Amino acid sequence: MNLRRTPHLLLRCLRTWMAAGAATLAGLFAAEDWPHYLGPRHDGVSIETNRVDRWAGAAPAVSWRAQVGLGFSAVSIAQGRLLTAGHRAGRDIVWCLDAATGKPVWQRDYPAELGDKFYDGGTGATPTVEGDRVYVLSRWGDVLCLGAADGKVHWQRQLAKQEDARVPGWGWNGSPLVLGRLLLLNVGAAGWALDKATGKTVWKSADGEAGYSTPQPITWHGQPRVVFSSENAYTAVNPQTGAAVWSIRWLTRYGVNAARALVRGDEVFVSSGYSKGAALFRVGEGGAEEVWRQRQFRNQFSSALLLDGHLYGVDGDNDARAKLKCVDWKTGEVQWEAELGFGSLTAAGDRLIVLTAAGELVMAAAAPKSFQPVARAKVLEGRCWTMPVLSQGRLYCRNAAGELVCLDLRRGQ
Repeated sequence: MNLRRTPHLLLRCLRTWMAAGAATLAGLFAAEDWPHYLGPRHDGVSIETNRVDRWAGAAPAVSWRAQVGLGFSAVSIAQGRLLTAGHRAGRDIVWCLDAATGKPVWQRDYPAELGDKFYDGGTGATPTVEGDRVYVLSRWGDVLCLGAADGKVHWQRQLAKQEDARVPGWGWNGSPLVLGRLLLLNVGAAGWALDKATGKTVWKSADGEAGYSTPQPITWHGQPRVVFSSENAYTAVNPQTGAAVWSIRWLTRYGVNAARALVRGDEVFVSSGYSKGAALFRVGEGGAEEVWRQRQFRNQFSSALLLDGHLYGVDGDNDARAKLKCVDWKTGEVQWEAELGFGSLTAAGDRLIVLTAAGELVMAAAAPKSFQPVARAKVLEGRCWTMPVLSQGRLYCRNAAGELVCLDLRRGQ
């Protein structure tokens, strides 16, 4: 051994070990805000691994519970604040709570119908947070820009009354999307854009009945695009102009195209319930070419997740016959199924986090070969259709009646 080189070799080894240790710690303690529906990357997947999936006792520790009113709004987390919405006594209420304690910070309400058409009714969309502003779209066309710190109204619009926008059969349920200077809404045949600073209309698509999904930002051929659903199609548009780039015709019973489209390169996955099924398309300037289609993966309104080339999601409509399934992206073949009933899901690292419609929390490995549950606990009563959210080591779950529970999943605490 060259003794003169030994210190340099030791230094290099030490640096390597330190870098590896730092990477391990970063993965272990990674935490992030969840400022809008489907999270910071718009994919329903958290990078957080500082969560347990084998908790002590019968269930994970409950940090707090709150009552936020009737509805299905998920939560957004930003700068220590939790934003959600609910309905009570003829009014919709936007809530801002302390994310750690559940204590109210502020609330803002406005008149709204319950809209209990064949289900509980109440709020559907999730508030969107960007910087010091919160953006809200109600089922009936109220658009609000609020101060994140105090709930002050900076501007407010009513699209149905002021712009004669057509209200879908179950109202608008897609959450707002902020993209640059624009606030994008799933309104009309293929979207609506407002200036986020003033609320003024920048562009609007043709008159038509919107679907129920949240606008999905994508990159297509190196350019930013946004996918909107309507009652009969999924359409990608140039967000600056509203011009359609491609469109996939997709007819679903009652016009309920509520699950988001998933895009990977030139391939687009779409799915809906009511026995419609799912399909993968290859899109281009000339149109959409079908790659595969099947009827064993019907995402009614709980959107599937894409993890390592496989789709994980709920097949079936909102009843006990629904199943959690894993589907191969390339072929559409079902890899496994689990009889959990209806529900919704998110993911963290290599784990699926499923909240069933009956309020059971299920942690499972995101594995394409078999369903591998690692922990289960009953965390809520009543109807639970809303997507659970993991942020800063805390998991937030709610039911239709408005009970919101915060579960502490942080390691060592």
